[in-house]
Amino acid sequence: MHGSESAGEPGATAGTGGDQEFLALERELAVFLRRARASSGEMAREVHPELEPAAYGLLVRLESAGRQRATELAAYFGVGKATMSRQLRALENLGLVDREPDPADGRAWLVRLTDEGLARFRSVRGARRGQYVRKLADWDRGEVAELARLLHQLNAGAEE
Repeated sequence: MHGSESAGEPGATAGTGGDQEFLALERELAVFLRRARASSGEMAREVHPELEPAAYGLLVRLESAGRQRATELAAYFGVGKATMSRQLRALENLGLVDREPDPADGRAWLVRLTDEGLARFRSVRGARRGQYVRKLADWDRGEVAELARLLHQLNAGAEE
């Protein structure tokens, strides 16, 4: 139960059988998020030893969504323009991204992965996918698909 909720407040389930399921969910998500943060750090270092863990997500976004304005990236990640500019500058200095004029607005720039950035990212992602395959080797493919579906549903609900 979150600190802002207590028995009797909307959303609280004290005294019902639902508490245990949500406590178990919270506990498992905390473990999952801790491991995901550590994994992002490892993956970032595999892409480039000087890459910050937080910047790895930018590579993921640019690979999946293609060229983006810095303001679009900042909005997607929920960070300020200054933070995004700093992260993009670091990626640019490492040769992983570059900028090109936005054909729709000559005053704006689009950020994209360089060939080197894309190759490094895909190599690390491929190795990570191989780890997932090994770790989940005893899972039925349907279970893996169901986990992906449920995580997508959770993520989509969080964005609403």
